Amino acid sequence: MKKYIVVPLAAVFLLVAGVFIYIGNYYHAGEAAMALIETPSAESGVAIHMDEEGRTAFVPEVQAETGIIFYPGGKVQAESYAPLLMSLAEQGILTVLVPMPANLAVLDADAADGITAGYGEIEDWYMAGHSLGGSMAASYLADQEEGGVFDGLILLASYSTADLSETPYEALTIYGDQDGVLDMKKYEENYDNLPAAMTEEVIIKGGNHAQFGDYGVQKGDGEAEISSEEQIKATVDAVIEFVGE
Repeated sequence: MKKYIVVPLAAVFLLVAGVFIYIGNYYHAGEAAMALIETPSAESGVAIHMDEEGRTAFVPEVQAETGIIFYPGGKVQAESYAPLLMSLAEQGILTVLVPMPANLAVLDADAADGITAGYGEIEDWYMAGHSLGGSMAASYLADQEEGGVFDGLILLASYSTADLSETPYEALTIYGDQDGVLDMKKYEENYDNLPAAMTEEVIIKGGNHAQFGDYGVQKGDGEAEISSEEQIKATVDAVIEFVGE
């Protein structure tokens, strides 16, 4: 009897240990990203608010009309995207960074629920995300009622597996031409899931996968030919033009 009891318990132990190891192995936010949140500059013109669920809002001092809810990439600490979201806020866009359980957006695709209700002054809302976070942001948007608060989707090195082709949303997809992580075959196969007449594609020359955030080198990624600052600026410029700020 003991033989048949010990073997399953050992298997369960190994499975649980493997899960904890997998969850604990993630990309940590860099010092620069953490500093933006922990000690924001008074000169930035952006206030940072964190709610009880850990969601971080980058709020422009000037009245914002556009808001972006952002889902982080898979196994990437959410704070890694502070430089990008701070830069967007400095241009007058309210941005809300949503942390994910175990740093995996697939575990809580509905994490954006309730956020828009807290910012009644925002006229135009967009879901956005990087890599896996972008796919989950698209799935969340697909589940919303048409004619609701959202105007569109912003994908960074990502694609939508949800069919948005017949929706009234606008979509912007951005990736770097040195990206070694984004599965371009799946990107192309799923491109038609985006609204055909309302989708813009921006390819950042010299950009890679990881430099949309501040979390170091990502396994399998291509080597960027531009700096992180240049890639973030190109991303911000594309987003600003897309949302019409």
